Amino acid sequence: MEKLIITAAICGAEVTKEDNENLPVTPEELALAAKEAEDAGASIIHLHVRDKEGLPTQDVEVFREAIELMKRAGVRAIIQPSTGGAVGMTAEERLQPVTLKPEMASLDCGSINFTDDAVFINTPRIIRTFAEEMKRSGVLPELECFDMGHLANALALCKSELAPKHKHFNFVLGVPGGLPAGIRTLKLMVDSIPGDATWTVTAIGRHQLEMAFHAIPMGGHVRVGFEDNIYYSRGRLAESNAQLVKRVVRLANEYGRMTADPDETRRILELT
Repeated sequence: MEKLIITAAICGAEVTKEDNENLPVTPEELALAAKEAEDAGASIIHLHVRDKEGLPTQDVEVFREAIELMKRAGVRAIIQPSTGGAVGMTAEERLQPVTLKPEMASLDCGSINFTDDAVFINTPRIIRTFAEEMKRSGVLPELECFDMGHLANALALCKSELAPKHKHFNFVLGVPGGLPAGIRTLKLMVDSIPGDATWTVTAIGRHQLEMAFHAIPMGGHVRVGFEDNIYYSRGRLAESNAQLVKRVVRLANEYGRMTADPDETRRILELT
């Protein structure tokens, strides 16, 4: 079994400091949170950024500042900007951070109903445009799948001329409008992807720990962080992203599975 890749989704687009005062928002706070998460055992930093009012933005200059501060702080982890942005943003807005040519970026593979009146739009044309730009820029897409239809879109992409060199999926479970979090759902998705692909599981709220329990012995990888869950346990807010990472490291150690450092993660994802 390969070493465990832990992704830290340190900020997200929806959570606010009113939800958890420990949420990193400014570029300086994001840089500190990224370094702490890496020191705790994360080897990928999934990155959203905020404007000066704390609202989600895809402004390439804000991404540039946050990434530069992370590198200045000594972050060696793969920095993976989000191209999901926030509901209501245009595809052009969302695609901006790819122009920085990061090693990886997220690529959402389908539309989803988040709330009664909020639809996250990813048409086949948008998916293809994002895949084309990532291929042109040498960026490895992480194929984000919230539903089986998304997975079908991702698999079709992997059979096209836009197929990434390495196929890496992120199964996002427990989002309203998407697939529920559970072992049967996860197994169905894992059984549907190519044998040479790698995968990560992301689960929302209280499901985050449960799905990490399942993914580690199954040979998958794990994402944790404030984007998906602001609690450490029932009624107890998490102190930091690093605290959530450390728990997954302990779980992996109990299974006898070591965690991958940034260089080992690059080898697993064929980024070197």
